[in-house]
Amino acid sequence: MRHRERGKGKRPNGGRRFVAVLPWLLIVGGAFYDLGTPDTFTAAPLFTAAPLIAAPFASMLYTLATGVAACAAVTGLHVYSDRLQRIPAVTELLTVFTVSVLALFINQIVRRSGERLASARVVAEAAQRAVLPRPDERIDGLQVAARYEAAEQDAFIGGDLYAVQRTPYGVRLIVGDVRGKGLGAVGTVAVVLGAFREAAEQEDSLAGVAERLERALAREGAREAGFDAFEGFTTAVLAEIPRGGGEIRIVNRGHPPPLLLAADGALLVLDPPERALPLGMGLGTWADRMSETPYPPGGTLLLYTDGLSEARDSHGVMYDPRRRLGGRVFSGPEELLDVVVADVRRHTGGAATDDMALLAVTRQEERQPPRRRTMSVVP
Repeated sequence: MRHRERGKGKRPNGGRRFVAVLPWLLIVGGAFYDLGTPDTFTAAPLFTAAPLIAAPFASMLYTLATGVAACAAVTGLHVYSDRLQRIPAVTELLTVFTVSVLALFINQIVRRSGERLASARVVAEAAQRAVLPRPDERIDGLQVAARYEAAEQDAFIGGDLYAVQRTPYGVRLIVGDVRGKGLGAVGTVAVVLGAFREAAEQEDSLAGVAERLERALAREGAREAGFDAFEGFTTAVLAEIPRGGGEIRIVNRGHPPPLLLAADGALLVLDPPERALPLGMGLGTWADRMSETPYPPGGTLLLYTDGLSEARDSHGVMYDPRRRLGGRVFSGPEELLDVVVADVRRHTGGAATDDMALLAVTRQEERQPPRRRTMSVVP
């Protein structure tokens, strides 16, 4: 699974190079300032700032070298000016030395925090692979691609979900969005996906799968207490592509409608026959209405969360996938998701406020068998 790559470009690299050089610029600048001003002026703030700036950004050896250079510069300047024996000079040298030692401690604290953060990132990536595994690229004549785009930098998983399952009834898919954020939402995602994987194998209809998900969320809500348990819900769209891939069956529970992009660029919005409440509302049971749509060869089914359809630009205008994607032709689901992600970034200026889960499935075009060439024998 791909994730947003942040911070690439010339500016971050240039900034790091400037920070690496800045301590030495301060030391050199402090030396010139000390030589060019009367004895009553001091460049101690510049010398003490040098190791402090290096501490959080550089290695321990680099920080040590900066501190030694700052102390050496102060000592050399006072020797050159014949002030080393004076109390202000000794105080200044002691201050720079003390700050340099503190800079080494700060460097170690930052380094250990960075190691813990890196460890947390590894754990988060492992959790993502466990909760949202990358689906196979080809399943029963279908090309599949998935993408999870987190709104927050360095975040990996949240309340959006997707899954693809090969079952005796065909390929079944789900894309959903759990109300809420944080670990509670991630826990609900795990419950929904676990129930979906089991129900998709056992239930002979999508309505049965939706009902199983409803019961799973009800059981989970019964274990919780308080306002969040009562108000919690999950919007979801369930899809089924039977063997042979001639049609798409969909059950929509309060989720943005999927899009079907034909091989020639035509776009069809798969609106549900009637609006249904999200999963987990707990307001009663009713029969889900399943819709069926022809699935032409070369067509691509796009399921997404509202992080796509509600992405806003600087003027508050929401992203419209129907207008943006209609009339365009894509070579496959991966290219489609690449275009969608890049287009949303341009639309929002990189300031997305909600996570975005995308699942694209392309039915491979049927290949015509080669014609046999016949030869006629002329007597």
